[in-house]
Amino acid sequence: MTTPLLSPLRVLFAGSGEFGLPTLKALLEAGHEITQIYSQPDRPAGRGRVLTPTLIAQFALERGLALIRTENLNAEILPAADLLVVIAFGQKISPAVAHHARLGSVNLHASRLPKYRGAAPIHWAIIRGETVTGNSIIRLADRMDAGLVLGRSTVAILEAETTGELHDRLALDGATLMLRVVDELAEGRGVESPQEDSMATLAPKLSRKTSTLDWSQPAPTVARLICGLSPWPGCRVRLLDSKGKETARLTLLRARITPFESASPGEIGADGQVGTGHSTAIEILEIQPEGKRPMSLTDFKNGREWRHGMRLESLA
Repeated sequence: MTTPLLSPLRVLFAGSGEFGLPTLKALLEAGHEITQIYSQPDRPAGRGRVLTPTLIAQFALERGLALIRTENLNAEILPAADLLVVIAFGQKISPAVAHHARLGSVNLHASRLPKYRGAAPIHWAIIRGETVTGNSIIRLADRMDAGLVLGRSTVAILEAETTGELHDRLALDGATLMLRVVDELAEGRGVESPQEDSMATLAPKLSRKTSTLDWSQPAPTVARLICGLSPWPGCRVRLLDSKGKETARLTLLRARITPFESASPGEIGADGQVGTGHSTAIEILEIQPEGKRPMSLTDFKNGREWRHGMRLESLA
């Protein structure tokens, strides 16, 4: 049986991406009143380019929650509320909106700030070889992700974990952290701590160009890039036979460091590993052939060639 809240709040929720969905659900389940949900307008999606609501908007529609799809939250007339919660919303929020609610506003960010300020903190934590990450709940501020910290969590990054998998674990962790911080604010126990700006690092937005593999780099660098860019934007390669003829186009989804075998960078060795720079190699664990579903490399090899002397060539 759920314990009734001592101080249920009237919450305004601004979000668009999937990362905020567990928190929105948790706030509802905890008994807080979601007075209004704000999300980005519907966008074309899929091969048919059909106008599609964001995942947050879709959830609101399914639950019959008050929803406004807006290009500019700052132009909206906000109802009275106790707190504004902002997660993966995709719009810059003005000070007037940030301070509108009685208890102000809070933002959930997927890193232990001040590390990895920016649009892609989960990707860059994996790419740069972090073994630990977490979430931060901060006040909204003029500078990107630089607000006062109300709470942090710690989450270990697992071996060969992809950004997609870590995203989902952090989203669930963020919901738990948000409930704790919201309770503290409701009861007047919230503590704000400044970030140490000298320790700040950036997590800039990614593009297809980021996913170009350099096989001359050492195995840890290559494996982390593959996992960190999975499922998007994905490291795309051409599979070439020993004569240089293309046999398949693949997106590499998961890889790990493996003991070196005699293969040049980008070449498939005798045991199926792929050579990388500095006399190292990686093992490809999961791939997605062009136009097909993701699969293990083992399943791919059941119907296609993957043998010594073939090569992987990165696609931009």
